[in-house]
Amino acid sequence: MKNNVTMQDIAEQLGVSKVTVSKALNDKEGVSDELKEKIKNMARDMGYRYNVMARSLKVSHSFNIGVIIAERFTGEYKSFYTGLYQQLSKVLDTQQYSGILHILSKEDEKALNLPRIYHERKVDGFIILGQIHKKYIEVLQKIDIPIIFLDFYDDHVGIDAVITDNFYGAYELTNYLVMNGHQQIAYVGNLQATSSIQDRFLGYYKSLLEHRIPLNNDYVINDRDENGKFIDIELPAKLPSAFVCNCDQIAYTIINKLKASGYRVPEDCSVVGFDNDIYATISEPKITTVEVNVEDMTNTVVKYMIEKVKGSDKTYGRVLIKGKIIYRDSVKKINA
Repeated sequence: MKNNVTMQDIAEQLGVSKVTVSKALNDKEGVSDELKEKIKNMARDMGYRYNVMARSLKVSHSFNIGVIIAERFTGEYKSFYTGLYQQLSKVLDTQQYSGILHILSKEDEKALNLPRIYHERKVDGFIILGQIHKKYIEVLQKIDIPIIFLDFYDDHVGIDAVITDNFYGAYELTNYLVMNGHQQIAYVGNLQATSSIQDRFLGYYKSLLEHRIPLNNDYVINDRDENGKFIDIELPAKLPSAFVCNCDQIAYTIINKLKASGYRVPEDCSVVGFDNDIYATISEPKITTVEVNVEDMTNTVVKYMIEKVKGSDKTYGRVLIKGKIIYRDSVKKINA
């Protein structure tokens, strides 16, 4: 493959004009969607790179999207959010955009300080990855570039959000435990910490309601403070037959805590998680969990963001991306 592939090279490969290639690569009218896709695929295969500086000067765009992650999610949640950001960057790159990661410090979040990349006009929009505080969201609502939430939402209805279907995923997971004979089922997660944890609890609770299983408040167990910092989890005095954990890291922690207390998983107690991240596979036993469809989530949020950057006024509301249960070895079938 030669270096410095040009539009003319692409045009000659496809038997079209250089003008047609230029229109397709810059998403201008006059080229069918089918041909645009064909030209973009050929450009990618040939190693063509856009001159982003020149293009940005022409259209007053930076072709950068800022990705904001609150600092509290860069430690304990590193395995999931790092993977989500990496996939997001890959999808942006296929659309000739770059993702600029901004870690929102606790101090800046509290002081309501916007990122420097916004003040310096280095980004065309922000994707907010993971829960941030309401007052900071209100500041973001006032800025003049598009914003989309990824992996969370709140009561600010004017901001679009792309999230995994936490409610239905946890509902199916709890149903699976009930079908395997479990009636004493605990939920682990701070209900005030994130919208994801709340929705997963509500899915768990709906399953209990449908199966006429009373909610035992002793079986709703805290795992962190409201700032996301993990605390030492206390096992209930009377052990349930199963734990539904709000994420795989907590499921991993519960399994190790049960083992340290002399219990066997799943022989004495079953444990399920959520996310299907690295903790689900390094655990012994490996954890039954809900796999978040990261590819669909990132493809969707990038598609919506680019449409907004190009001037679309369309709103999308809360868009749910369905996950699926990954069955492993952490659940035992017991007598009903």
